[in-house]
Amino acid sequence: MTPAAVHVVGGGLAGCEAALQLARLGVPCTLHEMRPERTTPAHRTGDLAEIVCSNSLKSTEPATASGLLKAELDLAGCRLLRAARETAVPAGAALAVDRERFSAAVAALVAAEPLITLVRDEVADFDDDPAARWLVATGPLTSPDLHAALARRTGGAGLHFFDAVAPSVSLESLDCSRLYRAARYDKGEADYWNAPLDREEYRAFCAALVAAERTEVHDFEKSLLFDGCQPVEEIADTGPETLAHGPLRPVGLRDPRTGGRAHAVVQLRQENAAGTIFGLVGFQTRLKQGEQRRVFRLIPGLERAEFVRYGQLHRNFYLDAPRVLDARFALRADARLRCAGQITGVEGYVESIASGLTTAWRLAAELRAVDLPDWPAETLLGALLDGFLRDGTSRRFSPMNANFGLLPAMPDAARGRRGKQERKEALAARSLAALRAHLAGAGPSALLAP
Repeated sequence: MTPAAVHVVGGGLAGCEAALQLARLGVPCTLHEMRPERTTPAHRTGDLAEIVCSNSLKSTEPATASGLLKAELDLAGCRLLRAARETAVPAGAALAVDRERFSAAVAALVAAEPLITLVRDEVADFDDDPAARWLVATGPLTSPDLHAALARRTGGAGLHFFDAVAPSVSLESLDCSRLYRAARYDKGEADYWNAPLDREEYRAFCAALVAAERTEVHDFEKSLLFDGCQPVEEIADTGPETLAHGPLRPVGLRDPRTGGRAHAVVQLRQENAAGTIFGLVGFQTRLKQGEQRRVFRLIPGLERAEFVRYGQLHRNFYLDAPRVLDARFALRADARLRCAGQITGVEGYVESIASGLTTAWRLAAELRAVDLPDWPAETLLGALLDGFLRDGTSRRFSPMNANFGLLPAMPDAARGRRGKQERKEALAARSLAALRAHLAGAGPSALLAP
C-alpha cells in the first residue's frame, strides 16, 4: 500500500464506521471530531456516534428496505450495526438503541483499534499535502468553516433542508392507567406504550396543534421540510384526519382493556436501557417549547408529562452529490477529498453507516491498488449509493432513504402473480444472493484478505 496520511473528518455514524472499516482493511487513519470543543445546533454531547433524532434504526424485517439494508451490511462486516444490537432497547420489530450505551460501545470499538488515532479538533480546511487523503463525513451539521472550505472547492454553497426532532418524556410522569402496552400487529413483545384517543379527543388535539405557535421558517423555505421527518403540525395542516391516517393511525393496535380500536393512537418508544425515558413516535416538531408542553399534554396519559428533551427544527446541509462528486465519491475539484454519510444526500442512520462503509472500502482499494467493482445494482448498497447518488437527472437533488423502488424490477417470468409481500421477499433474496457473489469476487475478496 502506498503510504498516505488518511484523515476521517467527523465522528458520527458514517465517520466512525469508515474509520473502523479502514482499520479492518489495514489502513491507518486519524479520526477528527470537533465536539465537545465546538458543538452544533442539534448535538447535546461530545460522544462519538451520537444519535441526534429518533433512537430507532427502523425495521429489522428482511422484507422491508431497512431490514434488507441491515442484512446487506451484516454480510459486508458492518461494525456499528453490531454495536447497535448490543445496546438495543425493546422496540418490537424495529432496532432501537440506548443512545448513551450505543455511543459508549462505538467509542470502545474506536479506542480498541491501534490503527485509529482519535483527535478532538475542528478541521476547518484541508492542507495541500498531495499524499494526504481526506474522508469527509461531517454530516448535515457541518461547521460553517468547513462548509465554506467545501464551497470553495465545489463552486457552490451546497443544498439544505430542514429536519425536525421529536420530544421525549419521563415514564414516571405518565399516567399509565390511561395507556396500554402493545406492539403494532403484535410484532415482537408489547414494547410500546400506547395512548388511545377517541374522535373528540383527537379533534381537540389537532385543533390545538395547528393553532400552536411555531419556530419561524421563511415561507420560501417551507418546501424544504424533509418529508421523512415532517413536523407533526405540518402534517396536521394538510387535513383534519391526516394524522389519524399517518403517525397516529390505529391500524394493528387494539386496546386490550376494551378489545376495540381507538380513532387514533399515539405511540411512545423506549429510549434508554433503564426504560425510564420514552419518545413520542412520529412527533417531530417545530413548536416552541412552551407550546409543546401545552399541546402534547392534551394526549391522554400525558397530562403531567415531564419533557426530558424537546422537539426542535434544525437546518441540514448536504452536497449536490451527482454534480460535485465522482464515482468514487471524491470531489471532482479535488480528488484527495472523499465524502460519506448524510453530507452526500443519503437520509437515515443505517444509510449513513452504509455510506461510511462503502466509501472506506473504495479508499482502501485505491491505496492498495485493488480493482473494486461497483456494488451490484440488485442490492440496496448498489441501488442507493452507486445508483441514486450518481443520478444527476433530477432538477433538484434531494436526500433519500433506502427503498425498494430503487431496485430493478424482477423479470416478468420471475414476477408472476406474486403479491406485494412476496415481491419484496423475492427482491430481498435476489439482493442477498447478488451481494454474496459480489463479496466472493476478485476485488472484494482481495481487499478483505489479511
